[in-house]
Amino acid sequence: MRGSAQVSAVPAPVGIVLVSHSAAVAAAVAELARGLAGGGDLAPVLPAGGTPDGGLGTSSELICEAAKAVDRGAGVALLVDLGSAVLTVKALLAEGDELPEGARLVDAPFVEGAVAALVTASAGGDLDAVAAAASEAYAYRKE
Repeated sequence: MRGSAQVSAVPAPVGIVLVSHSAAVAAAVAELARGLAGGGDLAPVLPAGGTPDGGLGTSSELICEAAKAVDRGAGVALLVDLGSAVLTVKALLAEGDELPEGARLVDAPFVEGAVAALVTASAGGDLDAVAAAASEAYAYRKE
């Protein structure tokens, strides 16, 4: 068409929430993932660690706030550190209305999975690709 500009639609990125029993750990892993993912336009990633009063534990409220903040309509990958964080996210998913549509608990190592998820999401991967990349981080050998 003459005189019209062709606009390429860029898909919305998958959001990532890092759920830890410690606010400091969640924030540090988010910072590490951002640093290792490189510059440019990174997918949204937020920590949801600890309790609202700054203690150790997990908070449904903090998880939901972070998930809503990173949601761009392409889904939200939730990575967790330890047992009760898994249970908290599973309970939120079972309730069905607290987390954004397309939110998913991802079975992945917390640190390596966070980096793989952010790199994949930032490259335009959909929620399935982000979850797969994070989960594949279990295979990273350190010997």
